[in-house]
Amino acid sequence: MPRRAPAHAETIVIEKQPEVPFSRLSFNKPLTWRAGKAINVAELLKRLTELSKELREMDQEEIDRDSLTRVSKELAGHHLLAHKDKGVRAWTACCLVDILRLCAPDAPFTAAQLKDIFTLFITTILPSLSDPSNAYNTQHILVLQSLAQVKSIILLTDIPSSEALILHLFRSFFDISSGSSKSATGEQIAKNVEFNMSTILVTMVDEAASLPAEVVDVIVAQFFRVDPGALGVVGSKEGKSKKNGITPAIDEKQSTLRLKELPPAYNMAKTICNSCPEKMARYIGQYFNDVILDASSSATEKNHHHRRASNDREDSDDGEGPSGPTEEDLRELRKAHRLLRELWRACPAVLQNVIPQLEAELPAENVQLRLLATETLGDMVSGIGAAGPPPPPTMDPSAYPPTELSSYSDAVPSYGVLSIPSSPQSFPQTHPAVYASFLSRQNDKSALIRSAWTTSIGRILMTSAGGVGLSQSEEQTLIKGLAVKLLDSDERVRIAAVKVVSSFGFRDIIFELGSNGGVTEPGSILTNLVERIRDRKHGVRVEAMKAVGKIWGVAAGEIAAGNETVISLLGAIPSRIFDTVYVNDLELNVLIEHVLFESLLPLGYPSLKSKGLKTLPGESQSKGKGKESAGDKERENADADKIRTERLLLLIKDLDPKAKKAFFSLSGRQAACSQVAESFLKKCEEFNGGVMDENETTIKKQLHNLIDWFAKQLPDSARATADLLKFAKMNDRRNYQLVRFCMAPESDYKTVHKAIKELTKRIEAAPGSPAGMLETITPFLYRISLLIYNKSHVPAIVEYSRRSESPLESTAHEVLKEISSVKPQIFKAHVKELCGLLEEQAPTATKANDPGTVDTLKACAGFAAKFPKDMPTERKFLQALVSFALYGSPPEAAKHAVTILMAAAERKEMYATDLIKKCITGFKFGTGNFLARLATLGQLMFLAPKEADEENDQIIDIATKEILLKVRTTKTASQKQWLDDDEVDDECKAKVWALKILVNRLRSSQDVKESRELAEPVIKLLNTLITKEGELSKKQDTPPTHKSRLRLVAAQLLLKLCKTKVYDELLAPDAFNRLACVAQDSIYQVRLKFVTKLKKYLGHTWLPVRFYTIVFLMAYEPQEEFRDETVTWIKARAKSFTQQKGTVMESVFSRLLNLLAHHPDFSPSADDLADFSKYILFYLRPVATEENLSLIFYVAQRVKQAKDAISPDKSDNLYCLSDLAQAIIQRYEDINGWSMQAWPGKLKLPVQLFSPLASHAISQEIANKSYLPTELEERLDGLVKAKPKTKKRKSDLHPETPAPPRKKAKHYTAAKPKSLPVRKASATKTPKKPKRSDTVIPSSERRRSGRSTTGKVKTYAELDDEDDMDMWDEDGDEAPGREIDEPEDDDDGGEEEEVDATKKGVGSGGKQTNGDSLGGSMEDDDDDDDDDISDPPDSD
Repeated sequence: MPRRAPAHAETIVIEKQPEVPFSRLSFNKPLTWRAGKAINVAELLKRLTELSKELREMDQEEIDRDSLTRVSKELAGHHLLAHKDKGVRAWTACCLVDILRLCAPDAPFTAAQLKDIFTLFITTILPSLSDPSNAYNTQHILVLQSLAQVKSIILLTDIPSSEALILHLFRSFFDISSGSSKSATGEQIAKNVEFNMSTILVTMVDEAASLPAEVVDVIVAQFFRVDPGALGVVGSKEGKSKKNGITPAIDEKQSTLRLKELPPAYNMAKTICNSCPEKMARYIGQYFNDVILDASSSATEKNHHHRRASNDREDSDDGEGPSGPTEEDLRELRKAHRLLRELWRACPAVLQNVIPQLEAELPAENVQLRLLATETLGDMVSGIGAAGPPPPPTMDPSAYPPTELSSYSDAVPSYGVLSIPSSPQSFPQTHPAVYASFLSRQNDKSALIRSAWTTSIGRILMTSAGGVGLSQSEEQTLIKGLAVKLLDSDERVRIAAVKVVSSFGFRDIIFELGSNGGVTEPGSILTNLVERIRDRKHGVRVEAMKAVGKIWGVAAGEIAAGNETVISLLGAIPSRIFDTVYVNDLELNVLIEHVLFESLLPLGYPSLKSKGLKTLPGESQSKGKGKESAGDKERENADADKIRTERLLLLIKDLDPKAKKAFFSLSGRQAACSQVAESFLKKCEEFNGGVMDENETTIKKQLHNLIDWFAKQLPDSARATADLLKFAKMNDRRNYQLVRFCMAPESDYKTVHKAIKELTKRIEAAPGSPAGMLETITPFLYRISLLIYNKSHVPAIVEYSRRSESPLESTAHEVLKEISSVKPQIFKAHVKELCGLLEEQAPTATKANDPGTVDTLKACAGFAAKFPKDMPTERKFLQALVSFALYGSPPEAAKHAVTILMAAAERKEMYATDLIKKCITGFKFGTGNFLARLATLGQLMFLAPKEADEENDQIIDIATKEILLKVRTTKTASQKQWLDDDEVDDECKAKVWALKILVNRLRSSQDVKESRELAEPVIKLLNTLITKEGELSKKQDTPPTHKSRLRLVAAQLLLKLCKTKVYDELLAPDAFNRLACVAQDSIYQVRLKFVTKLKKYLGHTWLPVRFYTIVFLMAYEPQEEFRDETVTWIKARAKSFTQQKGTVMESVFSRLLNLLAHHPDFSPSADDLADFSKYILFYLRPVATEENLSLIFYVAQRVKQAKDAISPDKSDNLYCLSDLAQAIIQRYEDINGWSMQAWPGKLKLPVQLFSPLASHAISQEIANKSYLPTELEERLDGLVKAKPKTKKRKSDLHPETPAPPRKKAKHYTAAKPKSLPVRKASATKTPKKPKRSDTVIPSSERRRSGRSTTGKVKTYAELDDEDDMDMWDEDGDEAPGREIDEPEDDDDGGEEEEVDATKKGVGSGGKQTNGDSLGGSMEDDDDDDDDDISDPPDSD
């Protein structure tokens, strides 16, 4: 009834609408029948179709529901619901869903009828949707649409015991959407079907009061459809994966079969979770509760039984926490945690109850639970789902064109949307407390957890938190955490951190990891990464080497382009790699070679489009035929060689001096290795697979010696020996030829590369080839192959050397110079080109040559010295050399031009005579290219002594009266004591060349008697320069910069002369002692250059062993890096002698004590002796071992059994030092926990330094007397225990195993130095400046006590030759092996006993060393240059 309006309101009249009469169902045909009188199927289908059509047209609000009673009852009858005809059942279902629609919300059926009806729907009608080609598919879709739109599906929840039907419904729909049941035609189900199925399931979840646990299992199982490793379902311990809608995962190798988009069943489950987040959160929370509870219960039971069984058994993983759940429970837990990752990606809202449970696992006692929680949270933050992380970005060092930041993309080939990290929201912001708890795992006590955490933060950084992004503070926190993990105490964590960094793309490395500094910034990720290449653990070193090498190889393009950002961050990587050569570790050396030829200079670089390689001799020529013309291939090869050469020069260009020295050493040893390899191949051929006709014993012995030589240079020598012997037994002549291709100077780079590839394949495919044989053969090939100094690279190097504007010009010159000294043979094909270049650059009196030409001249000189017949002899070329000799600039150009001329010219005598006359005629200081003339005269004195003798007097007058004895440069107010080479004035240069003229005259002498006569004044002059600190003028007016340079050159020239025995004998012991003090010169550059030259000569066994004593005077070297480098060198030499079973370094101790006894700073006071103890410790630390300590102690005792032969009145100094050494050695033994036995042998002292005592009584008196001050005894313990101050590597800060406890060292502060400043580093405060061009120690801190220059020079004690030889031999003065020892190879059929490789060198005592013979050789003079590079320690 309408409401009455208020009195004051306007009356509103509402017209009454006429009532619409309800429509009634007009269908009145029967649908059921009595038994035996069934309606035929056709008629029944007709009636059902008619009924369905009428019902479908009716409206819910206009129907008379009473008229539906009869048909409802008939439709729900058994006859129709269970009819055998599919069409009848389909049409019946259509009618039933319409009845439900029209009667909603009250269905006209009983509970039992509803159960039968929904059984028909769920078990028959809806599953048929999987076949779109079904004849009644339209009816099936109508049923589905009605159930979805009317939501009549919720009636299912009112049916008692309907759990099975609900489970069947969910399983059927997920099966249908997954396409596991398809039509014969392969037709896909329609999208609207998927939509309606999703709607039905969402309705069920939303409306149902509760869902069966099995249904939740089915829903969550759909998220595993993106997990390639899922074979079952979480919680389904019976593995009923198919029932839950999961099919087995595809093969990992079948990447093309991987899903490229999200599966429909996955999307359906995702829709359910996102549509009903609150309910699904409850269900999923309970679901994970059950899984975790099951695992925990199992673990509790297991631990209870475990404790009862044995209380002594250790816990799992580092002995922490309970033993944990069973393996089966762990599998379930892993699946559950993988599901969490995917749920976070798909529907994070449903995890609101689970994430707190996950956080609770982080501090769990059991390691496996903590590990799962840490990994899972990390992947959730990264947006990584069950499909796992994406593949790492492409980082190919051999790619060409090289990688550029502007075009580089970190996107990688993806398997589709499944592997793309995606996080719908920021985890750190949504769950800050959980994220903070996750970050705290970086300090977990278990290395396993810290490793997982490290991997996780790497993924977070790489994915930018799943694409959501990180704040700057969050990013820096993670970066710093990763940097710290690179220094972790456990190697597993360090390896994980290295792998994480190596998985970043180039752009991320530069802009993300590089944000806190490059490889030179302390504490940065990149610095800590590079530090790991020197790690104590080999596994860490391997990963770090690979990582840094790959990073630099990819960055090489940007470095070449001059990108300052990339250069500052990564430019120092090669230097850090090659610095590890000085560690002298065999495993590291092999690693360096792998990184060099696989990342820094990859064998396949540049990988151009055409992969055609030059066909090797002996191969079928048809293999090399293609569509390309020969000209195209030639141009391509030339381009590839030029590109590769640029990469080589780029690599060398940015190396620091120390690393460059190491690189050249590694490259330079190819010559020695290839010689041994050639001998090895010859012996393999003679060995003939073990079948020999004669000399079997000799051949086997020689073969084993050669194999041992190579094997000792590899980490696993036993395995290397077996592999090389197997290689010899294979007796594959093709393999031998391929090895020869690798090391032949005629082989171009393509030939070498292809030979390596073919040999590698042949060894892999060879029957009976041992597993891992390539681990031996690959380093063998890298060391003998011409991969760096290859003839293919020479044209490009020459081209770069001619480009004055190129930043690689100086490097190209440097490489040319190195090739000329190491492998001049490769110039054969290009010598004419080099000589043509010299003709173009030839100077005249008015036109100077290009300064860079000096390196080209040196390259040609090195080639000419070894292959003079291959040099051009055209008049134009020889005239160009004459021009260089007269007008070359710098003067080194004239020197090298003379070397070439004397080697190549047929009428060299004529050229020599002509040049000498032109040089001395009208010579005047400062005019007419006088420096070039001096250089030419010096070289001719060495190479053409006969012609030079004719004008000898005039040449000597020029060198002495005109140059050396005159001072033309006045002293200035400048305090500089040293000038770099490019700053030295002409007068100083002239004096250097004048000294070389005098010395070269001696080196060219052939007669021993004449040599002695000529040498005395020259050696006296050189000694005077050293004694008077470079002063020759009576007026004492030589500039300080000249004096420092001249005393350096004098010292170096004395070393050069002492390479020859006759001149070494003329260097008296006291003169030797003064020479040794140059190692403690006040100028750093003098010390550096002198000791560097000394180490070079000693390394090549060109000097007698007494010169080893000089390097031990560096105990007080103030430049820490220089001192540490020398210690490393000493260790390497000592190791080499030990391997050769020699006692050189032990026997030299007596010489060292004698040298210290005559040191100008020595005094017997307690303070001075405390200072001198550092010299003895400086000797012991790199030399002494438990095996040789007794011999060193014996040497120290023997010193006290003789008197000083140089100054007998100073014998007490010797005895004092002997007692000091013995006391220090005994304490050194105790500190190291060694056991020293008495030395059983005998050793004689050098007679030049020691003479016998007068009587046994005197000897006994000296032996019983202690020469040490009493107060010193108390201080020795502290002095010996105190560790030298050396720079610690960061890798040493976290040792893997705890060191034994030691008492705190008592540090002793030495008294203020009285003399040589380099005696104590602490007394000299060297200013920290980038340049050390003028490092001078104040004169106030220096004194010259006991250095009188007027006393008579004492000579060696007179002995006959036999005694002298005996002394040398007993003194251990056999020559140490070369830097790379070459074994002897007897090719004479083995008649004579083979000489062992380690004893090939001959000492200077009685036999000529490997230095100059009288008369010298043409190439020997090349080491005059101050920048000569000595071999690094590892080459021993």
